[in-house]
Amino acid sequence: MTEEQLVKECVSGSPVAQKKFYDLFAKKMMGVCLRYTNNYEEAQDVLQEGFIKIFKKLPDFESKGSLEGWVRRIMVNTALDSYRRSKKYQKDVNVDSVSFLLDSKDYIIESINAEDLLEIIRSIPEGYRVVFNLFAIEGYSHKEIAEQLGVTESTSKSQYSRAKKMLRKILIEKKFVEESERGR
Repeated sequence: MTEEQLVKECVSGSPVAQKKFYDLFAKKMMGVCLRYTNNYEEAQDVLQEGFIKIFKKLPDFESKGSLEGWVRRIMVNTALDSYRRSKKYQKDVNVDSVSFLLDSKDYIIESINAEDLLEIIRSIPEGYRVVFNLFAIEGYSHKEIAEQLGVTESTSKSQYSRAKKMLRKILIEKKFVEESERGR
């Protein structure tokens, strides 16, 4: 069955097709939800809410782009909606309490597995984490992030910069990166 056929059957109300659709995307989208939430239970709630939105909006899908990309965008927006409802993100980080590392070039850590990386990303403050996810993982521009979160573009940039510095510090502390990597 093609994605187009699957979408048509889901729109027509077929529970079998809806289950196939869910099975096709649930695991990947759970990964998206986990990056934006504080725990597995919150991620499950966002996933469920996201799929409800997806099934309601499925008749509007025009097959002009990737179905997975469309599903991911709805899931990210659902996670952001949940985040906005639950937190006052502008006030969740006391900048004075964060010790920053010196700027260094970005580098890739090949030895870290996905579970460890997810745990590390989830350990940084929510404001930093949301901006980091949107910019580094989802590919949004700082302008788009600012619009999504209702902050300035410079706030988005500084949150991203601070997130990277905080992540570097954690990677050094957990010995995923050598101390000598700090100044790279």
